[in-house]
Amino acid sequence: MNYVSTRGLAPVLNFADVLLTGLARDGGLYVPERLATIDGPALRSFAGRTYAEVAVEVMWPFVEGSIERDAFVAMVGDTYSPAVFRHPDVCPLVDLGDQTWLLELFHGPTLAFKDVALQLVGRLFDHVLSSRGERLTIVGATSGDTGSAAIEACRDRDALDVFILHPAGRVSEVQRRQMTTVDSPNVHNIAIEGTFDDCQDLVKALFGDLGFRDELRLSAVNSINWARILPQTVYYVSAAVALGAPEQSLTFAVPTGNFGNVLAGDIARRMGLPIDHLVVGSNRNDILTRFLDTGRMEMAEVHPTTSPSMDIQVSSNFERLLFELHGRDAALVTRLMEQFRATGRMDVAEERMAELRRVFDGARLDDAEVAQVIASTWERTGVLIDPHTAVGLGAAQACRRDPDAVMVALATAHPAKFPDAVEAATGVRPALPTHLADLFDRPERMVTLPNDQATVASFVREHARSV
Repeated sequence: MNYVSTRGLAPVLNFADVLLTGLARDGGLYVPERLATIDGPALRSFAGRTYAEVAVEVMWPFVEGSIERDAFVAMVGDTYSPAVFRHPDVCPLVDLGDQTWLLELFHGPTLAFKDVALQLVGRLFDHVLSSRGERLTIVGATSGDTGSAAIEACRDRDALDVFILHPAGRVSEVQRRQMTTVDSPNVHNIAIEGTFDDCQDLVKALFGDLGFRDELRLSAVNSINWARILPQTVYYVSAAVALGAPEQSLTFAVPTGNFGNVLAGDIARRMGLPIDHLVVGSNRNDILTRFLDTGRMEMAEVHPTTSPSMDIQVSSNFERLLFELHGRDAALVTRLMEQFRATGRMDVAEERMAELRRVFDGARLDDAEVAQVIASTWERTGVLIDPHTAVGLGAAQACRRDPDAVMVALATAHPAKFPDAVEAATGVRPALPTHLADLFDRPERMVTLPNDQATVASFVREHARSV
């Protein structure tokens, strides 16, 4: 399987090179030249198999030719083992009644859905770099959860240095401490005086400086890296099979900021998974909901909310959807993205929007509505959910097309990551799991830097080990 850039000017690469490259050199995002297919017999064969076994079968066509199958099977098995994920189903389903299910994606080491992909990505980096005798410098931006998951996946790996940028004062204390209390010589936490979008822009600028990029051997763990998206398709497949696919079609509702999680669902749909409907849940930072309503993607001010991982106005992964929506016309995608960067907005033709709306709907919830969903879910079912999950579940309720359809809402973070918001809504303060019980007693390690590319580049250069 080879991969091409959404902007058409970067080299065609195989999976291993895409993994190490992250962002394409032309500023685009890598996508497979074609999608593998999952037909009815394949889905039926997944019934009763372990999560790791399903993961190998779903992902192997995208990896084949870059990594030996035995090595890949071993890495996947190690990733989705009881030593890493504290639930035997890895991503279990919880019945909320009324044909609605929660897909719990927070049973990994950092209590968020990012672990499902990044625990595998860390092992893939280690395997490929070790086999080539190479080193990399990982630079990533986080709105809260990607950073801790990336650090946990890459800590103490000799072939990697890890620099994670987060917006100062705009992540929860649990999220911050999960990053800053990791005492590992290859981990560096940088609090940026700005928003997540500022952090993301800094990372893209560092990658865009090709001399710096080559000097430091930069790579990415954000969902701009295709290797982050691919493992996320697996839990859509696993959940669908558990709920009766291929005979049963489903709707998935996804709380979305950077668009990677719901994009993985759309990829699974295009591979052949029977998904009728994808619901995009937004908080007050509702660029995606506004786009689905109007056909215009337009940046606005970033507002702090109780669901900080979604406090985003530039959804990087949307470029991959644009590429597919416009028939893989890289030149057109490049023009649209350049227009968006220059003016803060882009317009998509109505016929394209009509095609998109056949699958996608979107809904926006403010903090008060999020609190109400948390409270009502607790009162009705006895299940505590975090604010991000509440955004997705509230959007599911608002956008449900068929009351009898099976609806799966993605539970993207453990409620204990956001205890203040959960306690305010329910009166119950969720406790951290045992392995994080002493989190607030651990010393923190981080540096605060201005929103300035040269300053951040200087810090990375000074602290990266020799490549």
